[in-house]
Amino acid sequence: MALTNDLPISLFAGRSNPALARAIAEAYGQPLGDVTIKDFSDGEIYVRYEESIRGTDLFIIQSTPPPADNWLELIFLIDAARRASAARITAVIPYFGYARQDRKDQPRVSIAAKALANILTTTGVDRVLTMDLHAAQIQGFFDIPVDHLYGSAIFVEHLRRQALENTVVVAPDVGSLKMARAYAKRLGTDLALIDKRRPQQNVAEVMHIIGEVEGRNVLLLDDMVDTAGTLVSAAQALRNAGALDIRAAATHALLSGPAFDRIENSVISQVLVTDTVPLHRTSEKVGVISVAEHFADAIRRIYSDESVSTLFIP
Repeated sequence: MALTNDLPISLFAGRSNPALARAIAEAYGQPLGDVTIKDFSDGEIYVRYEESIRGTDLFIIQSTPPPADNWLELIFLIDAARRASAARITAVIPYFGYARQDRKDQPRVSIAAKALANILTTTGVDRVLTMDLHAAQIQGFFDIPVDHLYGSAIFVEHLRRQALENTVVVAPDVGSLKMARAYAKRLGTDLALIDKRRPQQNVAEVMHIIGEVEGRNVLLLDDMVDTAGTLVSAAQALRNAGALDIRAAATHALLSGPAFDRIENSVISQVLVTDTVPLHRTSEKVGVISVAEHFADAIRRIYSDESVSTLFIP
């Protein structure tokens, strides 16, 4: 049985993804609160809530893709809210930046994801709501509740409405195998895996394809697409192995550097992404599905102290 939350709710947003923030607020049924965020001439960030938030259940919506200023904005918004006596603060982070730096895989490197988790907690956030962390175990970096939503809840519903005959779901690397297996199970398709190596950051080399893809349509799945090097090289290897139509789906569309050009010149027919990160360019090959309703539902459940676990199905 759900508990009753007697606190008033407030929704605010940083500047990283205003379109998604407005869509979440609209789906929730409440306008975003008034906040001033500006840059001084030297680049310093200034934030001020323009209305009282004392005693409120406060939700701050802010994705954190590069630049790092998006993280600073979120931290300052949390700090200002704590100093303004908000009763409970939830950081709604559709895309959690720096999540790829989640372990010490080389000598003398930072575990940036852990450092940021420490900063958020120390600054005063009470809860984090996010989607498709690059590594799910990042939740363990926090000593506060973390609600981890899955993009598959949005993608599977969309994909089921499309023809998936003769389709095999392909994981582009071992790290995405668990997610790809969940998609294959829910879509009722076969599963394949690409064995790759990464000699350096943003560079991937396909070594082997494990599974049958010849004469099959392919759905490549990943949590994010950055420079699209992995995606495009995987797609080309699949085509060389006899795959037919090749589509891809990735929750977070960073699409930096040559990503758009690579996708447009590749054998991929479509890349399906969400709006957790705003696109800086459009392409006929890139389709966008909104996560606004999903996040609004999660916020509604958190605010009313209802279970969010039904939204966690991968």
